[in-house]
Amino acid sequence: MSDPAALPDGHVLGEYRIERVLGGGGFGVTYLAHDTNLDCQVAIKEYLPRDVAVRTAGLGVQPRSDDARSSFDWGLQRFLLESRALASFHHSGIVRVLRYFRANDTAYMVMEYETGQPLHRWLVGRLPLDRASLLRIVRPLLDGLEAVHDAGFLHRDIKPGNIYIRADGSPVLLD
Repeated sequence: MSDPAALPDGHVLGEYRIERVLGGGGFGVTYLAHDTNLDCQVAIKEYLPRDVAVRTAGLGVQPRSDDARSSFDWGLQRFLLESRALASFHHSGIVRVLRYFRANDTAYMVMEYETGQPLHRWLVGRLPLDRASLLRIVRPLLDGLEAVHDAGFLHRDIKPGNIYIRADGSPVLLD
């Protein structure tokens, strides 16, 4: 996936080497990276809200204008608070946040890299689902969302593309 605002493949960010872009949206870019200390793959989400910020020539992130500064700063603080909260969760239905840090005048959230298929692809050839199969997917996700809500957060992007079905059939909520 080509994204002109993304960090380039091979870029080193602390102990992480960016391998490629996994996805992106209005609030950031998610990368597949290699943790050079632990010798494993991780997913890294970068705070880069496209409506108020841009990538600089030096690969930093800055608000688009002085007027955008307060929105950018508020969002950055929310990103850091969310990262801290998510790092405290240990639930199989929620992607595990390993750490977060600031660099390039923005913030990054390092998560376990989950392999599997997005729900919308996994469903191909399996529809209609019987009740038991549906409950094996929905119950762990609802339990995970309950933990998120109990911590005072809302997941505002629940969609089939953010639900992965792992090889063992268990679901995990990403993003």
